[in-house]
Amino acid sequence: MQDISSASLRRLNQLLCEIDGEYHEYSLKLGVSDSVSRILYAICNVGDSCLLSEINRQTGLSKQTVNSALRRLEADGIVYLEAVDGKAKNVCLTERGKEFAAGTAMRIIGVENEIFSSWDERDVEAYINLTERFLLSLKEKFAEL
Repeated sequence: MQDISSASLRRLNQLLCEIDGEYHEYSLKLGVSDSVSRILYAICNVGDSCLLSEINRQTGLSKQTVNSALRRLEADGIVYLEAVDGKAKNVCLTERGKEFAAGTAMRIIGVENEIFSSWDERDVEAYINLTERFLLSLKEKFAEL
């Protein structure tokens, strides 16, 4: 059993790295860095704005990287930050940001939607359920360490 799991894990890691590589290459083609691409994606995944804490959680980027990228995006007139309550901040797309996101993050989301639309609904559900199961198990095991 160990050999099968080990081989499966190597294959999974290879696939995850290749998927990350594809997102990286496409982001470069769109003229944005990985961090900007991930931040815009997180915002667009919700709508026109997203809590900063949610961007930090979804992107997997360090807080410093997110803050640096947001400062650049803010200076370029793509986003602005607004206080929500207490320490919480909302990252909002400007009108220029909405146009920019339409040509970047929304194109990536469009490709993903096109792929899922071509799959059988049961396959989409199975993929999502297994991915979620793996994530939850990973969180549990890491919390034990």
